[in-house]
Amino acid sequence: MGLAPGLIGPLAPMHGLGGARDLPIPAPLAIAGGTAALVVSFGILVLAWRAPRYNRPDPGRPLPTRVARVLDSAWYRGLLRTLGMVFTVYLAWALIAGPDLVTNPIFGTFYVILWVGIVPSSLFFGRFFRAVSPVRTLNLLFAKATGADPAKGLFTYPERLGYWPAALGLLAFVWQELVNPHSAYIGPVRVWLALYFGITLIGSAIFGETWLSRADPFEVYSDLVAKLSPWARRSDGVLVIRSPLSNLASVKPRPGIVAVVAVLFGSTAFDSYKDSVRWARIANSIGGNLQVVNTVALIIFCATIGVTFALASMTTATEKAPSETGSGASLRRLLPQAFAHSVVPIIVGYMTAHYLSYFVEQGQTTILELSDPLVRGNNYLGTANWSVNYFLSFHPTLLASVKVLAVVTGHVVGVTAAHDRALTLLPKKHQITGQLGMLVIMVCYTATGLYLLFGS
Repeated sequence: MGLAPGLIGPLAPMHGLGGARDLPIPAPLAIAGGTAALVVSFGILVLAWRAPRYNRPDPGRPLPTRVARVLDSAWYRGLLRTLGMVFTVYLAWALIAGPDLVTNPIFGTFYVILWVGIVPSSLFFGRFFRAVSPVRTLNLLFAKATGADPAKGLFTYPERLGYWPAALGLLAFVWQELVNPHSAYIGPVRVWLALYFGITLIGSAIFGETWLSRADPFEVYSDLVAKLSPWARRSDGVLVIRSPLSNLASVKPRPGIVAVVAVLFGSTAFDSYKDSVRWARIANSIGGNLQVVNTVALIIFCATIGVTFALASMTTATEKAPSETGSGASLRRLLPQAFAHSVVPIIVGYMTAHYLSYFVEQGQTTILELSDPLVRGNNYLGTANWSVNYFLSFHPTLLASVKVLAVVTGHVVGVTAAHDRALTLLPKKHQITGQLGMLVIMVCYTATGLYLLFGS
């Protein structure tokens, strides 16, 4: 939001500001430049990248022995779990005992530090949420208390479920953030978090840690973004540094993964559009309950991303499936899963563009508020007297340039990942023409994303 907390009304939704209000670059220029960069990049790839490079994971460069020993040590993992639990308990104090005021740090932590912060933390540190997840820690403690194995539950997780539970969880979060008119009241946040902890803990007891890897919306989101980090672990357990594109290619094509990326991308696009004058006019012309209208619109945005991406990826169909998706199976229905990893860089680029100033400035405000969890004027963490730096808001041209660069870079990396996967799946005579559908949809995403950021 980039606003002082005292200026935010009690009904203000806690999500980022988008649109042309603070971005001085003309929308036609941004759209034309972005799409041109994408098309040129594809042409270069066709000419210079003629053999798949990431059909097998790059072995990478092992970390120095001392560093790897520390990162793999029980005390280091325990330290991260402890920090995650301490922070969770501290926030639970604010959630349960804190007042129903927008200056309660639970709002900024829930909507800013957690949701938006997943992107930078996972890009820089890998599977960060997994390492500090309070649900994983509680599952481990319960398992130790009962003498059970935390990795195993009562039943085996059904493979056909894939990431569908995580997709539903992500949709529930973005609905709470973007649609629920009471999103800035503490009651609905309490209910949402109670359901989150209840479902994830019960699921982990039934299906073990596999449930957390496939169903926890925050962990699945973090793990996907972490595929763009340089950190990886080889099949033999060795920690390595390797190309983010090689990491990205290792995303497993499971059921529901297209729904996950569709919700992440579609909800961010909806967030950019819902505060525009154009959408206000459309919603008023439709009439009826605004919450219902916004709910339907959110689902339409997410479904549009999922359907268009699936159709575009299915235009590259061949007769046989790659080995990792089942030899001899029909490839057409599996292609959306096989190409879904290419949407992750687009999500990261668009999330960066849409939430950058919001995260930096509202994130600082949240750090100040964390010192006073009960909003009584306390300064437990020593941060209450810090000031917020509004550098990005005071330099709109820089901000606009960074946003355009983030969107274009995300799409270029996505096209590169899709191109490499197409070289693995397609016969040589179709390796160029078979990618045209993906190129068209990527161009549409780029133009639409830039339009929503700059022209809506």
